Amino acid sequence: MSETNMIKGKKVLVVDDEQDILEVLEELLDMCHVTTASTFDQAKTLLETQDFDIAVLDIMGVDGYSLLEIANNKKIPAIMLTAHAFSADNLVKTIREGAYAYVPKEEISRITEFLSDALTAKKKGQNPWQVWEERLPSSYFEKRWGAAWKNSDRDFWNKFRESIKTRDSKKREV
Repeated sequence: MSETNMIKGKKVLVVDDEQDILEVLEELLDMCHVTTASTFDQAKTLLETQDFDIAVLDIMGVDGYSLLEIANNKKIPAIMLTAHAFSADNLVKTIREGAYAYVPKEEISRITEFLSDALTAKKKGQNPWQVWEERLPSSYFEKRWGAAWKNSDRDFWNKFRESIKTRDSKKREV
């Protein structure tokens, strides 16, 4: 199934404090029912009062991690979008706090892929980070952060790698 078919007609909440990003995402997601918010308060109200299939949350400017917590409580998969919080520490935080993907804004044109991956992972009960890592491999981050970017939290990355391998091998056994 193509990315477009997987997300067609889905209710998507897009939160960003930059109006141009909201407009770009509305255009890219024209096959979806997109609701936008440009502030934390707007997004919080929408998350608490409406149902969404998935959310795209900017990390900076709208307190994306607090919104992620609300989305997680409502079992809404969330994609964290960032430009200013593009760092290894924020990637780790995104994974630890239960998001389905970490997407640099420079990859915004591929948003349908990331949303489709997240919805597929949720539907199948799979680890969303395995497919994410195939779409944005370590080499992508090495080019931006240097070859040793995982060294500051080596323990975390070893556990992360193991959790993906364990989940994948369990899936093959079934």
